[in-house]
Amino acid sequence: MEKKSFWYRAYDLYYDGFRNMRLGKTLWLIIAIKLFIIFFILKLFFFPNFLKTHSEKGGESDYVMKEFVERSE
Repeated sequence: MEKKSFWYRAYDLYYDGFRNMRLGKTLWLIIAIKLFIIFFILKLFFFPNFLKTHSEKGGESDYVMKEFVERSE
């Protein structure tokens, strides 16, 4: 029985391609590590949750509105 669905053909294409890779697996591993560093490590240490420390819980939108109004005057 031949499967013709898009998802099966896409899966088969990638599975067959990755199975025969040598250098590509290493490159994908490097890309995955870099993405992990960018999205998790840097966010934790360099991009703190500013609204959580400067506004009350549930009042974030009021704080942002107040800051916009004050800074535009």
